[in-house]
Amino acid sequence: MSTAGFNSQNGTGTGQTYANGPSQNPVALQQLPGVSYGMTNQPPYNPVQAKAPAPPGPGLYPAGLYQPIPPVSSYQPGPPPTSYPSSAGQPLLPRPPMGGHPSHTPPQSASPSPGPRMPMPPAQATPPPPSVSSSSYYPNPQQPMTPAWQYNTPTPPLGPATSISAPPMGPVANHVNPAATLAGPSLPSSASYSSAAPLPPPPNMSYSTTQPPGPGMPPTSLHGYTQPGVAPPPMNPMAPHTYQGQSNRPAYGPPPTGPTPAGPPPTMKPTSLPTGPPVANATPPPPKADGAVAGNGPQATNSYNHLDNKMAGPTQPGPPGRHLGHYPSLPPGYQNTSAPHATPPIHPAMQAATQPYTQAPQLYQQPPGGPGPAQLSPSLAAMSLQSSTPEALRVVNLLQERNLLPPAPVPAPTPCLTQDLQKLNCSPEVFRSTLTSIPQTQSLLNKAKMPLGLLLHPFKDLSQLPVVTSSTIVRCRFCRTYINPFVSFLDQRRWKCNLCYRVNDVPEEFMYNPVSRSYGEPHKRPEVQNATIEFIAPSEYMLRPPQPAVYLFVLDVSHNAVETGYLNVFCQSLLDNINSLPGDSRTKVGFITFDSTIHFYNLQEGLSQPQMLIVSDIEDIFLPTPDSLLVNLNESKELVQDLLKSLPNLFEKTMETQSALGSALQAAFKLLSPTGGRMSVFQTQLPNLGVGALQSREDPNQRASAKDIQHLAPATDFYKKLALDCSSQQVAVDLFLLSAQYCDLASLGCISRYSAGSVYYYPSYHHQHNPAQVERFQKDLKRYLTRKIGFEAVMRIRCTKGLSIHTFHGNFFVRSTDLLSLPNVNPDAGFAVQMSIEENLDDMQVVSFQAALLYTSSKGERRIRVHTLCLPVVNSLSDIFAGADVQAITGLLACMAVDRSVTASLSDARDAMTNAAIDSLMSYRQSVLTIQQPGLLVPACLRLFPLYILALLKQKAFRTGTSTRLDDRVFAMLQLKYQPLAYAMLMIHPALYRVDDLTDEGALNINERTIPQPRLLQLSVEKLSREGAFLMDAGIVIYLWIGRNCHSNFLTQVLGVPNYAAVPDNLYLLPELDTAESQRTRAFIGWLRDQRPFFPSLHIIRDESQLKASFMQNMIEDRTESALSYYEFLLHLQQQISK
Repeated sequence: MSTAGFNSQNGTGTGQTYANGPSQNPVALQQLPGVSYGMTNQPPYNPVQAKAPAPPGPGLYPAGLYQPIPPVSSYQPGPPPTSYPSSAGQPLLPRPPMGGHPSHTPPQSASPSPGPRMPMPPAQATPPPPSVSSSSYYPNPQQPMTPAWQYNTPTPPLGPATSISAPPMGPVANHVNPAATLAGPSLPSSASYSSAAPLPPPPNMSYSTTQPPGPGMPPTSLHGYTQPGVAPPPMNPMAPHTYQGQSNRPAYGPPPTGPTPAGPPPTMKPTSLPTGPPVANATPPPPKADGAVAGNGPQATNSYNHLDNKMAGPTQPGPPGRHLGHYPSLPPGYQNTSAPHATPPIHPAMQAATQPYTQAPQLYQQPPGGPGPAQLSPSLAAMSLQSSTPEALRVVNLLQERNLLPPAPVPAPTPCLTQDLQKLNCSPEVFRSTLTSIPQTQSLLNKAKMPLGLLLHPFKDLSQLPVVTSSTIVRCRFCRTYINPFVSFLDQRRWKCNLCYRVNDVPEEFMYNPVSRSYGEPHKRPEVQNATIEFIAPSEYMLRPPQPAVYLFVLDVSHNAVETGYLNVFCQSLLDNINSLPGDSRTKVGFITFDSTIHFYNLQEGLSQPQMLIVSDIEDIFLPTPDSLLVNLNESKELVQDLLKSLPNLFEKTMETQSALGSALQAAFKLLSPTGGRMSVFQTQLPNLGVGALQSREDPNQRASAKDIQHLAPATDFYKKLALDCSSQQVAVDLFLLSAQYCDLASLGCISRYSAGSVYYYPSYHHQHNPAQVERFQKDLKRYLTRKIGFEAVMRIRCTKGLSIHTFHGNFFVRSTDLLSLPNVNPDAGFAVQMSIEENLDDMQVVSFQAALLYTSSKGERRIRVHTLCLPVVNSLSDIFAGADVQAITGLLACMAVDRSVTASLSDARDAMTNAAIDSLMSYRQSVLTIQQPGLLVPACLRLFPLYILALLKQKAFRTGTSTRLDDRVFAMLQLKYQPLAYAMLMIHPALYRVDDLTDEGALNINERTIPQPRLLQLSVEKLSREGAFLMDAGIVIYLWIGRNCHSNFLTQVLGVPNYAAVPDNLYLLPELDTAESQRTRAFIGWLRDQRPFFPSLHIIRDESQLKASFMQNMIEDRTESALSYYEFLLHLQQQISK
């Protein structure tokens, strides 16, 4: 991540402020640099699962009954929902057969359940008998309903299918005069997702049903997996999928006990070919053989059907109608002319989304002696009509294609919008949806079985940020949406809101354009040209005068704290950066230290030295001299510096072992309440005295238990209540936990979570024994002290009418139904929201989402940062799947699983994540695929979904069977909820590179530095070599593993040692050697570190190192004693989907 703008004024970056008059330098918003992380919008759905014989645990997305929960919407005022309980005595609905006809009636008409779904079996020699999963979409009829993840809200009743031949009734594209558009010429239509208009399919195309011998299929074909040396099973051609489930298809059986299966897959029962045309895979009538979107122009064929063994009849032309993904051209006077700007290169693992992969996939071993089962003929392969299918929907058989990781960074999926709209859209670094194509209805979303949500990074450091100063901020009079690039100008004096569709007048002042210094072109104003913009707010946006920057440091000075040595590092770091603290002439600072008593420091101007005031009555805490404990930094800087120099020595010989953290927090709250501000708390042990005292709840013998993990919830509500009090007074609390012992982070973390603070965790911190943690603490502290900060902030997320928000994830307090209270906002915080579709979006071509963040800068300015995202609306499942953003889906599921682990159990969360993959891939197989073949078939855009789910199951937050400290697990959960997606994905699925053979081929040149770009490798031991050196980037830690037989050239030129045995045990720094190899390696690691706001520590490890186990635990694709390998996990998914 670029460090540009870290020390800039709040929110300005390097952007230019637009005055309300003529401007000298017109500025166009550049595309935001940095990482992209995809978010696609998906329907909320709650799987409520029943667990036998125990009571049911809530599931991921319920697909049965939908509880009538009042959704959160900016169009429907009401009290904020505090919880979403389900009816206690409500019976659950039976689950319909998995392979059966997907019902188009409401869930109440589901057919009886054929049987429970199997949970993922543990890896052991003999697979256990099937048991009932606790996380499925369809509840067990005998069990009462239990609270579930609120993925969805009430489903609207399903009426007759809406024809797409009706003209759109909703908003037209940006700046379009409807009359002019309808009267003028229209663009020739082309099918969605195709860049060039493909040819229509030849009529009466028939495919040979015989299997002549010939070469194997290309990677895009649908192979069945066959063990080498085993004769392929007989296979008859399959009929196109016509919504008639293969209920007589045999199950695939449990996963094997070894890394490869022991025999061929079962044979498929032959079926006869239908005589009529295949049924289309989308809901709109009439059915068409090619499955293309209805339109006036030439249609692209649906590429799934080229895999059919036979196509019956010519293509039926669809009725004229709107073209999904294409919009009328803009009138010349209303077109946006700003060109997109190049973005700087980004860390591959952060950009790796699942959209098109350029790498040719490798197949698993092909059966010797000819083609495998169900191979298509060469002539059929030649007629695959690849050009007509979006790459995102290319069918991939995960059991055959081995190398799925992209070799280079892949951008986030791009919404299927016109070029004019897309170039104005919000950067995916800031605003991302789990689905880049929004379903028309909640029922369509439920059918896709994917979560719909948004992931935000709203206060991200931006290198280009337009800042507008205006006495009038133009907003919709009805829904209060800020004017943005996706509104429609009916004429110069009227604009239509893109969220509520009501018409507003254009204020006189808005007619003047400060960029071009022209009058009468409101559509060219910067507010309508930039999806991310910042306003300097006028006085009506202030409830009180803007608060000053206030920083209070609360420091543990018990014997344990002094032993760790953190106090020296903190005091020195603050001394070094005291002039870089964000603020102005009003900035205030204060200090409190504590052990069994509370120590205040009088730093009032005029004193010759700081005065320490001790309060020993911790039960009834009070402020000894309220007016002199928070002082103006500029006026008392010398006293502050004197205190920082003397603090480490002051407690050097203390023998006080107790910690009255709760009382210290109460004192700090009293001190900050009048102004608000930031409280930075440094704690090194379990609080054991006074209010908020805690007792150890961790049993070290249970760390590796495969059973449910206990004590993930807080032991007391003291810290949450105090956090809510802090939030109400505009105080945020940041917690730095430096400890080698259990500190009950599950309880202490609440003080930051509900006050919009952050948690920093340094396990086993010691200034001598763990120098890598010391370096990380120093770098994190420097960033923390000097980064941009916003005070007394609130954030509201609005969405187009018909959509609603029902769950938020992150660190904040929900003040009202859709208003997040953020006493502090920092550029490193991420947020996520889950959404549902309340009303059908039939008459809309696009929907929009807008996040508005109102905050006070450290300079005392009230500012509003606005981000607006526009996405297309689609009415077919194939379009929904084509727009799926697998990384955004994974990030949202991780947030939901954290909540589920705390409110229900860890096993419920694990089952729910597994079933999220099963259900979405089953929906794809049943409703989108037009031909059924053996194997685990997925669209290319979701090819990494099972891998990411397995990575989550093996992640420190959710893993079982591996010794994991309770605080480590809780911190991993906090990170998943708080980190922006780009950084969270590295913690879920680390990036592995070989670095002993770095070259300048394909390298980046940044600031006159050459940055090598090695390929990403799969996380498997088979990719390691004893002759090489491998770098693993796991987000907050980087491992450099040296093979036993590593080439001596790397050892001498990079590590500066003569041989492998000379590599030190606890090496955490690379020596700065004047060799090309050393410069390349250090440049690459430095570049990785620059990509993120926190500092990952480096550990150089050998086979004998203690940290080798941590390195190997990240080999997600390999089997462990307690977890399946990736291939076994795929077989498990296939077995569940094929039942």
